[in-house]
Amino acid sequence: MSNIASNLKYLRKKKGLTQQQFADTMEIKRASVGAYEEDRAEPKYELLRKIAEFYELSMDELANDQIDEKWKPTPKSNASNLRVLSVTVDTDDRENIELVPVKASAGYLNGYGDPEYVKELPRFSLPMFKQGTYRAFEIKGDSMLPLPSGSTIIAEYVENWHDIKSGQTYVVVSANDGIVYKRIGQKYKEDKGLKLVSDNKTYEAYWVEASDILEVWKAKAFISTELPEPNPEPTLEALSSMMAQMQKTINAVVDKN
Repeated sequence: MSNIASNLKYLRKKKGLTQQQFADTMEIKRASVGAYEEDRAEPKYELLRKIAEFYELSMDELANDQIDEKWKPTPKSNASNLRVLSVTVDTDDRENIELVPVKASAGYLNGYGDPEYVKELPRFSLPMFKQGTYRAFEIKGDSMLPLPSGSTIIAEYVENWHDIKSGQTYVVVSANDGIVYKRIGQKYKEDKGLKLVSDNKTYEAYWVEASDILEVWKAKAFISTELPEPNPEPTLEALSSMMAQMQKTINAVVDKN
């Protein structure tokens, strides 16, 4: 259960602000402050983030911790994504897999933590993904060939970025680069962030700063409408070339002996 209402009331009074003064600071109506503090409504995502920044808290602390005189803040670390993660559930209260199409990727940067935005995304479920929180991202471009452009990556939410493993592939959501599917070149470093590597070697690796990272999702599977082509039968010319190469190798070994 959210503690937003009681926390807002406690924090406002601790700063010595009236509801009107706080409303003026947040550029909202005084009646809205009353509704939030009486638990008749909850602030939208952008306002909640603004309030959290005003009180120098994470959104997770503001929404879930019981903040009072005994409360002690959690030590801050960029290794853990402290933003509120919004999900949807089915009729059996099981989490769905929300799909972020390419055309929705720009909007996702602003709405990924907004429950109203997330519930508008297409959603589905797969029986093999029952434990954990998953999201599906449609990717474009040829930076991760042989995975074709238009493939959909199904990925699991990574809460602690120190758990990210180098050499494995992830969907990284960042403020500047948007949604990218990359291989991790080096483990997460708080002073540098993540090194992202393309499987297509014509693309150079680059770093994304820790402060720029919004979400990280570990790739678990992919869906593609492009079915693999069968391996072509070797031609007579190719077989002759292979035989000639084998003969050269044999001759070289014999000559050495």
